[in-house]
Amino acid sequence: PQLPHGHMPLPSFWKVVEDSLQHSGAQLRAFCQAFDTVTPSPGTQPLTPAEERKVHSLVSKHGPDKLYQVTSNISGSRDLDLTLLRGQIVALLQGADTKGNTNRWLVDAGGPRGFVPAAKLRPY
Repeated sequence: PQLPHGHMPLPSFWKVVEDSLQHSGAQLRAFCQAFDTVTPSPGTQPLTPAEERKVHSLVSKHGPDKLYQVTSNISGSRDLDLTLLRGQIVALLQGADTKGNTNRWLVDAGGPRGFVPAAKLRPY
C-alpha cells in the first residue's frame, strides 16, 4: 500500500508532516487549557499534619511570601522536573529555569527541588 503523500517530493512531504504535528500540538494545548478551566480549582484544602510540618519548615527556610500552592497535578516530563499533586505547597526558589525561561520555576517541595510550570502555581 502506498502512503497518501508518497508521491510528493520530500521537502513538501516534510512540510505536510510538520504542519500536521503543529496542528496536533495546538489542539493538545487547547484541550489542556480547556481541561484546566473545567476542573474546579481547589479552595484552600485542609493540610495533613505531615503537609503542615512541611509548610512550617518551608516558611522558616524561605519566608511566607515565597509559598505557592499547586493548582492542578503536575507530571514532570523533563530532567529536573518535579511531579506534584494538586494542593501541595512549595516554596519558590527562582522564577525561571536555567535557560531563563520564566514559564518554569525552580521550587523546593520540602525536600525535592526541581522545576514546575509557573501557570500551575498560585500564591498560598
